[in-house]
Amino acid sequence: MDIEEYLSKFAVVTKNPTLDAMKYFMTEFDNPHKKIKFIHIAGTNGKGSVCEMINNILVKSGYTTGKYISPHLIKYNERISVNNREITDEEISNLLEKIAPKVEIYNSTHETKVKEFEVVTTLALIYFAEKKCDFVVLETGLGGIDDCTNIADGMISVITDIGFDHMDILGDTIEKITEKKAGIIKKNADTVMYFQKKSTNIVEKTCKENNNTLHLADLSKIKNYSYDADFQKMDYKNHKDIKINLKGKCQTYNAALVLECIDILRKKGYDISEKAIQEGLSTVVHKARFEKLGENPTIIYDGGHNENAIKNLRKMVNQYYEKDEKIYIVSILKSKDYKTVIKLLAEEKNSIFIFTSGNDANRYVSKEELYNEAKKYLKEAYMCDLKEAIKKAKEYKNKVIMVVGSFYIYDDVIKTLK
Repeated sequence: MDIEEYLSKFAVVTKNPTLDAMKYFMTEFDNPHKKIKFIHIAGTNGKGSVCEMINNILVKSGYTTGKYISPHLIKYNERISVNNREITDEEISNLLEKIAPKVEIYNSTHETKVKEFEVVTTLALIYFAEKKCDFVVLETGLGGIDDCTNIADGMISVITDIGFDHMDILGDTIEKITEKKAGIIKKNADTVMYFQKKSTNIVEKTCKENNNTLHLADLSKIKNYSYDADFQKMDYKNHKDIKINLKGKCQTYNAALVLECIDILRKKGYDISEKAIQEGLSTVVHKARFEKLGENPTIIYDGGHNENAIKNLRKMVNQYYEKDEKIYIVSILKSKDYKTVIKLLAEEKNSIFIFTSGNDANRYVSKEELYNEAKKYLKEAYMCDLKEAIKKAKEYKNKVIMVVGSFYIYDDVIKTLK
């Protein structure tokens, strides 16, 4: 089966999501979600980093660990892995052959048709059950309460930084968005987050309603922080000399969430050594998040595309490249608040900006619209095609090139650089 061709037939999102299709598929495939222990992660920013950290620690601890993330950057296989080994094309094809007839039956009897994410999530859950995973680190796709990953009962729910994104579906206030994210909180389980002014009370209330124990990471307990070109270093409570192989101070907050999660697992009797924690965090990789793609010139890729993500990006740029001259290559999906993103990026007034229409005119804000918006704040800006922008920027050997605003151009950027 041609994987890309088959999955391309499905709609990507719906404005009124339900778990109906997931309940149907789970019943048809002997409830694979009931055979797995889940660590379920929701939030606006930081989900992917937290997933990667927890996964890596559990793998280093010797547990068979599944990981489910989205979106993929190049191939669907990236979304589903066990012990950091991606599912193969053959394995995907074999599972799709089993799922496809069930999809046809469901679609013939229901007005709301099956979505792409429901198919891939079903495939992932069957795969993890077949692999007899001890744990699955499960990242929500969109929101929480009606996200199709919420078919799973998380033994631990982790809620990362909450901000504005997908407001057409999740709501136009932080409170409304939090209510959706808090939908992953399950009865008689545990939840981890750090204090967030407009969100914590809502999460606390949801936890009480579900007899769920809330563990608030105490960011004031992050001590002895330092960083160099390779690692960020810190202590957190009883965890000393932690090295994190991810960039940006925000990753220390994510690491605090991870360490709280690991402490819960330890209290439940799981064997996770301090050595495994050290190795897990010092070797963790998160592609497309302040990822260095090249030297001479330095090329950094970051897929951040909402207000909080861009604020964090600017902090990281100032932390690591404050004294360098910079070129920003910017592409933004139409579904994002591009005006806010442009306004925040434009605070880097001494940088060169090149605006592109991404790799799909139907999905991306046009370079002309981005350029016109940026001219409100910048005296000098340019616009051109994505590949041309990358080739042009590479001529500036003495500048740092920042490719920002979207995860979905990653493959095009890599191919152009090669």
